[in-house]
Amino acid sequence: MTMKLMKADDMAATTDNIIDETDENLVRIGEMAKKYGVTLRTLRFYEDKGLLNPQREGSTRLYTHREETRLKLILLGRKVGFSLRDVKQMMDLYEPNGSNTKQLRVALDKSEKQLARLNKQRQAIDEAIGELTDAMAVVRSKLAEQRPMPVAAND
Repeated sequence: MTMKLMKADDMAATTDNIIDETDENLVRIGEMAKKYGVTLRTLRFYEDKGLLNPQREGSTRLYTHREETRLKLILLGRKVGFSLRDVKQMMDLYEPNGSNTKQLRVALDKSEKQLARLNKQRQAIDEAIGELTDAMAVVRSKLAEQRPMPVAAND
């Protein structure tokens, strides 16, 4: 299943609108997992780590719009290479009635460092692709130079 994530500017606008409200559109864990292409185990793991806090009706987990937004942030963070610790740190800095300046500064700092890591990885991958392409060209050339060996006849 393909997971569609929000762009960063859409995510920032959505994050600004998170409030603790009773959401009439509660989503069960199975629906949430299917919608975002994750396993039930993943959602429970995120809950155990304090990243998600679904409502409970008995043993049933129910996710509000707020929790859904948090899951989108977790998935976006993981997609770009942040650790769950980093994602949690950034989300925990969110204050519904505050300016969230500290959260934004931390997010920007972590993002700049991650972008530098990703660019280094891309450079290493580009070099590896170049070396592999060159090696394959040498192998193809050697194969083209070889003449087929005659098959021994059964006398």
